[in-house]
Amino acid sequence: MMAWWFLAFFVTLAYTIEAITGFGSIVIALSLGALFLPIEVMLPVLVPLNIVMTGYLLFRHRDDVHWPTLLKLILPLMAVGTLLGYGLRPWLGDTQLRLLFGALIVWFAGRELLRMYRGLEAVPHGNLWTRFWMLMAGITHGLFASGGPLLVYALTSVSLDKAAFRATLITVWFSLNSLLTLVFLFDGSLVPALPRVAMFLPLLIVGVVLGEYLHHRVNEQGFRKAVFVVLFATGLLLIAGVLRTVLQGVAG
Repeated sequence: MMAWWFLAFFVTLAYTIEAITGFGSIVIALSLGALFLPIEVMLPVLVPLNIVMTGYLLFRHRDDVHWPTLLKLILPLMAVGTLLGYGLRPWLGDTQLRLLFGALIVWFAGRELLRMYRGLEAVPHGNLWTRFWMLMAGITHGLFASGGPLLVYALTSVSLDKAAFRATLITVWFSLNSLLTLVFLFDGSLVPALPRVAMFLPLLIVGVVLGEYLHHRVNEQGFRKAVFVVLFATGLLLIAGVLRTVLQGVAG
């Protein structure tokens, strides 16, 4: 039960950060929560919560969505990838999921910190690589409901203004997380999670209100850097925990 109290705190923190910076609610909550709970247990709780958040944001910013990029490029590849990623989950135990997720978080946070430190600009990909990384983003979304890091990486060659970029990504998460929620309903993991979803809904509201309050009162660049440092350290902790478990099993 204590682990779920920790997750409640992480959910509040994650949605506060999302309201401040515009990204990362599931990545943050899942990476911190994975230190205490299995990933497959948290996803049926975190994914429906994200639908509420993205649904609200999509309604507010629906006029900014770039539909050609969404419907012709992102959604077809990511939807296929999401189903592939979900299909891979039974073949991977919690240990492997934690290791892969930890590696993804370390790569993503480390890359962003390096870019901030060196002042680097993103290098555009060719069309083939763009589509490859979008498919991979879908696979990571099916595994962890966290396709954002790879999708943002894939979109470096797609020219969208800031408002269209944000609104289009919001629509991606709303669509794919709705798909995942239906999958969780069919596989029987959603209904047992609904009481916790209902319990965490007020925390989402607290996070959004707190984040909106802090948005104009903190230095966003410095705040983003702090978030990436926390994610990087969390990814390392996840990897270290997995390796320690494996070594203990070998020694035993």
